[in-house]
Amino acid sequence: MNTPTRPHPLQQAFAGRELLALADGASAEIAAIDRLCASPARTLAEQAYLQLRQHIIEGQYPPGSKLRVEHLKDVYGVGAGTLREALTRLVSDALVIAEGQRGFRVTPMSLADLEDITRLRIHIEVDALRESVRHGDKVWEMRVRESYERLSAYEQPISIDKRTAWEVCNRRFHEDLISAAASPWTYLMLRILSQHGERYRRLSIGLQDSHRDVHREHREIFEAAMRRADARAALALEDHISTTLAILQNAPEGTQCLLNTAQ
Repeated sequence: MNTPTRPHPLQQAFAGRELLALADGASAEIAAIDRLCASPARTLAEQAYLQLRQHIIEGQYPPGSKLRVEHLKDVYGVGAGTLREALTRLVSDALVIAEGQRGFRVTPMSLADLEDITRLRIHIEVDALRESVRHGDKVWEMRVRESYERLSAYEQPISIDKRTAWEVCNRRFHEDLISAAASPWTYLMLRILSQHGERYRRLSIGLQDSHRDVHREHREIFEAAMRRADARAALALEDHISTTLAILQNAPEGTQCLLNTAQ
């Protein structure tokens, strides 16, 4: 008897959505998510969603582990229906997989998955950056400068207690860099890839022997973009995106175990 093929997390993330509506409303969705991250949640479902999301990203629930509703509803102090709503939102973030009647589990991590995310990000984001650098006006320059300065305040160095705020500022900086040329579809695709890559970024930044200077990487991208050196900015961005993969490919054995949960 053949085992049914399990859908990819991103297939589940799109399930039940109108893609064109998502693309048209991508900017509004980005703003709404940023508001959620920056302000207290107003409903129990939002609170459970944000807390559980944070705990998954931080590794409290390991990749591939089961997420049992009956247990988690007590942990987060909400009802089963509210907890399922939060888990469903995490399916949309590609952080959780729904397994039909078997419940939910944390989306696995693997180097193959990160390689795919990295390749797609480079393909989409580098091209968008080059176009943005060529066509951006003074308003674009101001927007990029402001987001760079805001990001810099959180990454010299990146402290554990400020990683969530750093992630929001990091995403905003990358989005502002391409804002002079990106379409709603570009934003949408990169937001999905960014969300799914967040656990890998956290893991790589947390490795003490990686010697990574994320601020230097961002400064090189920013300075090249402000000089309108589109080719140099593109190379700096490609190196920046590729660094997470390179670090984890050479990570210690204990970290490698976390990246072999896709089976």
